Amino acid sequence: MPAADHQVILAAEGGENDPLQLFIPPFYDWFWSAVVLVLIAVVFYKFVLPKFQAVLDERTAKIEGGLAKAEKAQEEAAAALAEYHQQLAEARAEASRTREEARAEGTAIVAELKTKANEEASRIVETAHRQIEAERQSAAVSLRAEVGTLATELASKIVGESLEDSARQSRVVDRFLDELEADQSATTSVKEV
Repeated sequence: MPAADHQVILAAEGGENDPLQLFIPPFYDWFWSAVVLVLIAVVFYKFVLPKFQAVLDERTAKIEGGLAKAEKAQEEAAAALAEYHQQLAEARAEASRTREEARAEGTAIVAELKTKANEEASRIVETAHRQIEAERQSAAVSLRAEVGTLATELASKIVGESLEDSARQSRVVDRFLDELEADQSATTSVKEV
């Protein structure tokens, strides 16, 4: 019978033993428990703990490597974002410059077209004036010749003598036309007043 059982029996019989002795194990239990604990601690310290430490170190390295990669990726992303913003700003500036150049070029083209149109209109007006003047002079010459012929015939009938002499005919026609123009200019000046 073991000693612990023996003490329990003595305690039950009401012996002289202290009731706290029931809760405190004997020395040999302490000793052997300590030996087993030391053996387990040595095995744990020598074999299990290094493996745990290696696994933890590997995980720590992976985590630190992941953090470094994440920081590097974040820096690269920030650099790419900054480069993107710079390129966007450059593109906007280039677009603005192109727009301003196009606007200036458009203004220059419009001004050039207006100038050309004005020149063309002036040339057309000048040509029309020259043509009108030429036609007026042609009509005046034609009219003068016709009026001269009619005036000569009329004068011949009035005077009763032939005015077929060209010098005489020319003097009569010129005098008649001069009088006609003088009458016409006198009428025009009276109307203006």
